[in-house]
Amino acid sequence: MKNEVRIIGGLWKRTKLPVADKPGLRPTPDRVRETLFNWLGQDLAGWRCVDAFAGTGALGLEAASRGAASVLLVEQDADLVDKLRAVQARLQAAAVKVERGNGLTALQRQAAGSVDLVFLDPPFDAKLYDKALAAAAPALAPEGLVYLEAPTAWTDTQLAAFGLGVQRHLRAGAVHAHLLRRTA
Repeated sequence: MKNEVRIIGGLWKRTKLPVADKPGLRPTPDRVRETLFNWLGQDLAGWRCVDAFAGTGALGLEAASRGAASVLLVEQDADLVDKLRAVQARLQAAAVKVERGNGLTALQRQAAGSVDLVFLDPPFDAKLYDKALAAAAPALAPEGLVYLEAPTAWTDTQLAAFGLGVQRHLRAGAVHAHLLRRTA
C-alpha cells in the first residue's frame, strides 16, 4: 500500500507505519532501509541514535526495533509529530523519544561525541545538507556513523570539511544513500 511503510527487522518486524500525504515527505524506501541495516548490522543494542528529520519515523523506529538504547525522533510538522507519538505509544517504545522541533537545533544540543548514529534525510529541496552535516559531526561518537540520504552522490572531497568520509554508498532510483564515518 502506498500510504504506509513497514519496519523491516527486529522486535517490530512487519509493523506498518502510516505515511501522511505531505509535500516533501518521502519515506526511505524499504529496499534502501534493508541495505542500510545490513551495512550497520542487525543488532544495534546500546546505540544512541538521532533521526533529525523523522517524517514517518521509519529510520529511527527501525533502529529502536533492532535494540538501540535511545532514539530521538525530531520533526517540525505538528501532524507528523502526533502520528509519531501514536506509533510510539502503540509499540510501547520506551527507548524512543519524539520531539517537535528543528532537527539542526536538536543535533547542536547533543553532547559532543554522544551519538552513535545520526539519520539525515531532510526534504530534498530544503538545501539543508551542509547545515545538517555541520550539526551532526560534533555529536558523533568516535566510531559513530551518519546515514545521509540525498538526491545526488556526496564525495569524500565534499565531506572533508565536516571531517566525514563515505564508507558505503547506494543509488536506488532518485535516492543516494550514504553511510558516513569520521575521517580523523
